[in-house]
Amino acid sequence: MRLEKILVAEAESEPMEPRETVEAVEGGLAGDRYCTGRGYYSPFDVCEVTFVQAEALAEIRETTGIDLTDGRHRRNLVVRGGDVHDLLECRFRLGAATFEGTRPRPPCRHVENVAGEASVADALGDGRGGICARVVDPGGLRVGDEIGDVEPTADFEGLVERIRDRAGR
Repeated sequence: MRLEKILVAEAESEPMEPRETVEAVEGGLAGDRYCTGRGYYSPFDVCEVTFVQAEALAEIRETTGIDLTDGRHRRNLVVRGGDVHDLLECRFRLGAATFEGTRPRPPCRHVENVAGEASVADALGDGRGGICARVVDPGGLRVGDEIGDVEPTADFEGLVERIRDRAGR
């Protein structure tokens, strides 16, 4: 997967602004509303950085006529060439930073309110809303960077042992 677009907003409901580069820092992307605690859901929803697929945005445009390529989807990093859900429960490199995919990012009505267009939240449904990730190791990102070094974080052997212990086996 390749980083196609970087978007940040300084405060809740402000337009997402494109950047060619950004620093991933502890807590998110430098200058972004959630990193500074100025996001709509701060401090209740810990989603440091959001990823969305360019292909999902194209599908939304083709099937609904809603064009979200201007950033009204409210996600930080737009990537192309793979399924962002494959990054869940994985650590991965992007640019000089390391991230961990933590959970899917479903759409919310706030996205629709900010977008100023009906049905945006529905359009981002069905797995098209992207994922959340946390910054593990800070570093710089640049449009064109490739995602690499994908490593699962799930401890399946430890999980099996805990299940066996609970079952008394």
